[in-house]
Amino acid sequence: MDFVPEPRQQLILCCECGTAIPPNPANMCVNCVRSLVDVTEGIPKQATIHWCKNCERYLQPPATWMVCDLESRELLALCLKKLKGLTKVRLIDAGFLWTEPHSRRIKVKLTIQKEVFAATILQQTFEVEYVVASMMCPDCTRVMAQNTWKAKVQVRQKVDHQRTFFYLEQLILKHSAHNETINIIEVKGGLDFHFAQRAHAIKMVDFLGSMVPTRSKTSEQLISSDIHSSTSNYKFTYAVEIIPICRDDLVVMPKKTANALGHISPLVLSTRIGNTIHIIDFKTLQLSEISGITYWRNEDITPVCTMRDLKKFYVVDVELLGPRVGKYALADITVQRLGDVGKNDDVIIVRSHLGNVLNFGDLALGYDLLTANINCDTFESLNPDDIPSVVLVKKGYAERRRKRKQRNWRLKALNKDEGDMVPKKQELQKRTTDFEAFLRDLEEDPELRQGINLYKDTSIIERPSGSAAVATDGMIEDEDDEDGDDAPEVPLEELLNDLKLASSDEADDEDMAMD
Repeated sequence: MDFVPEPRQQLILCCECGTAIPPNPANMCVNCVRSLVDVTEGIPKQATIHWCKNCERYLQPPATWMVCDLESRELLALCLKKLKGLTKVRLIDAGFLWTEPHSRRIKVKLTIQKEVFAATILQQTFEVEYVVASMMCPDCTRVMAQNTWKAKVQVRQKVDHQRTFFYLEQLILKHSAHNETINIIEVKGGLDFHFAQRAHAIKMVDFLGSMVPTRSKTSEQLISSDIHSSTSNYKFTYAVEIIPICRDDLVVMPKKTANALGHISPLVLSTRIGNTIHIIDFKTLQLSEISGITYWRNEDITPVCTMRDLKKFYVVDVELLGPRVGKYALADITVQRLGDVGKNDDVIIVRSHLGNVLNFGDLALGYDLLTANINCDTFESLNPDDIPSVVLVKKGYAERRRKRKQRNWRLKALNKDEGDMVPKKQELQKRTTDFEAFLRDLEEDPELRQGINLYKDTSIIERPSGSAAVATDGMIEDEDDEDGDDAPEVPLEELLNDLKLASSDEADDEDMAMD
């Protein structure tokens, strides 16, 4: 067997230090190349990034503010953009080094490559330290200063109650449409939303128009003007008016308008308010919708009776007639005024759409048109034979039974300012009554609850045993409530758990307590 010697690698001496090295185009060792050439030259080792402590956003030059978490990809990209010399080298790797969170320092470890001589590439790793400087962003500056808003949305509805605004408030909370608001002021007849940008106000107007039928007007006020640069500063105001028709209102319209809506009766009942008004002819179960364009074009569409005109009736007999449309059933219902029960035998036979809801002995709420004082030319022009004596609206429940129950759910509310005018005692009582009526509407109508979020009230649910019992249908029952109660209630499975984010100090205290 022949001996084959291994080939020996030829070595040369470094031209600087004389160390034996493999041949390379530079004829120098790595240490000498690094001592003569610095590939990080031109890249700053320290930089400053600006951070707003109010909204916790970072400045991305020239004028963009963005939200970045610590040690996130977004923050790393923001830090790399602050280094000017990175375009002349090749970036191999970048990552964060741990620093104390309260030190206002961010360290980034970079690995770069650069061709220093012909066919000679040098790789080097170094650190860059960033100083986090506090700087208030323009949005927060406007909030801290006076006259901060640039656009305002005034929402109004010409009604004598606030049920629509209670419902609208829950829709705004569910869709987070209030995130860009600077301030929300509660005024007589509605709400005022203030925004720092005009685009946010336009977005709010579009949102309101998609939830309820509205019409809006725009006005602008000149604040300042620069004749040299031809620039002006304006404040914009958007006046949004909601249709003054609410759920369970008795609506009258001209015969021409009724024919345009499918030859429906001129006297109808509103059943639901969405982006259109859903109405029903309680005599024939015919359904139709009134859009915002139709209402504003024919302003003779008028609500003649509202929730404050509801009267209580005792159901004597229910005779179903057969026709059914959805959840409604046509029936002839014999009722008696609650004040006449036990005093006389005056009964009224009513054609109603609540045949599958009411039974003998139930309490019904409706409008007594025989005793109602209605001042409306359109209503007076109707044929007296077509006007019923009573219009039943919904099923009623005994007040004492409702008060025995405690709701184990609650609603969230917007952070609103009362403005310059402090509400009087009568207005506060009226608002409390309207809010209670809105809560009862939520309990009675599952379709109404689908559009909003209901949260569990842990203070009621976690009550010590012995004081109350939790019912399976989502209510807290007192132990002395032995008689049967068919009042509507919200099931527990429809309730959401309220998420509360504790601060870091509170979290540390909880951890110490657990240890």
